[in-house]
Amino acid sequence: MASTSATTSSDTLTRRLGALRDAGRRALVPYVTAGHPDPATSVALLRRIDAAGADVIELGIPFSDPMADGPIIQESSQRALDHGMTFERTLDLIREARVRAPIVLFTYLNPLLAAGPDALDRAAAAGAHGVLVTDLPVGADPVREQWLGNGPLAFVRLVAPTTPLERMREIAAHGSGFVYLISRRGVTGVRTDVPVELPDTLARLRQATTLPVYVGFGISTAEQAKAVGRLADGIVVGSAIVQAADKSVDAATELVSTLRRALDAI
Repeated sequence: MASTSATTSSDTLTRRLGALRDAGRRALVPYVTAGHPDPATSVALLRRIDAAGADVIELGIPFSDPMADGPIIQESSQRALDHGMTFERTLDLIREARVRAPIVLFTYLNPLLAAGPDALDRAAAAGAHGVLVTDLPVGADPVREQWLGNGPLAFVRLVAPTTPLERMREIAAHGSGFVYLISRRGVTGVRTDVPVELPDTLARLRQATTLPVYVGFGISTAEQAKAVGRLADGIVVGSAIVQAADKSVDAATELVSTLRRALDAI
């Protein structure tokens, strides 16, 4: 469950999200994979997307079996692993990059468990502010959920578009920071449309939580950013930015800038 004690790392994220909401500003949350396309470029990429207008950065911890991700992020994870990226080296990237935006670690459960019982404390000390575990649904492992919820990082929870209202309430009650609403069924990836059922799903989730609701999976263009930003508190963009980073840091930075302008025009 969510921690009942105030902690510096999670509070930094909460304050940032609260300030965005108070200002009526839609949050832009770019996702990048730690160590992709290589460790040195990854540091430069973090700094550049931070300067281009990221409000929060999701930093993916490379994993050998990223089952929730599509081919673009799967490939980026494998390339990072080939460069020797680990949980600890991900923390080194955070320390080196020293970005302004709060960082939420995007991970599967295995890398956290392999990193040891003090993994969350080490992550907070390195400069992370939140954690999202893609393969730990509410109720699946109460002991691990308590470890995450009582730790120093905000515990961001995922909600699927097919989730019933009561289940949404349960998920939101066991999370903190923001709620990540998956916009569509399936894995991550670039899409060309916005799901027609998204407004109804968002309205249902608004009944279940007072936390900010950020929408991800499939957003890749300025037009999509505007459409979703009119409904949600923010957007998460991953595959399109990772794909751009395969070309260059400049290409990824330009995409983030374009999305920032689109959200600010709402």
